[in-house]
Amino acid sequence: MISKMLRLLAPALAVLLTGAPAWAADIYQANLGPMPLDQANNKNMLGRGEAAATLDGKTLTVSGSFGGLPSPATRAHLIVGLAIGVPGTENLDLTVSQADSGTVSGALALSAKQAAAFRTGKLYVQIDSQKAPTGNLWGWLLPRHFDAAAGLPQAGPWFLPQLDTPTR
Repeated sequence: MISKMLRLLAPALAVLLTGAPAWAADIYQANLGPMPLDQANNKNMLGRGEAAATLDGKTLTVSGSFGGLPSPATRAHLIVGLAIGVPGTENLDLTVSQADSGTVSGALALSAKQAAAFRTGKLYVQIDSQKAPTGNLWGWLLPRHFDAAAGLPQAGPWFLPQLDTPTR
């Protein structure tokens, strides 16, 4: 009986396993928002944006858009942080529109260490501007997920990324 069921299910399993790489694609997204604000810098750090990233082998492709900066963007980087929400120092250059709204993009060859950082939520996009040369917008690249619309409560449990982090 069990062997008969396995024979019947084998073709379906083969189709599912053949399609698995498409399901397992490393597609991440970031909501770009103003960097931490205080009274001295809150008028210089405005705007919003979004970015998406896909890892194919060792190549990370990033694309996104932004708007509402108080001054033109000057640089964009992909930065390796210590953890989600923790700033970092190692950075890779991205291409950005030199305007108060536009696009950010890049195709980068990642090292094994950088790819591991991507898969564990340690990479973030940062856009600098003339009035905020050390960062205007930033957002951590996390697995693709549902975002509630502005002004609406999040449906169901809040998004918590399920990343391939080591067991504690």
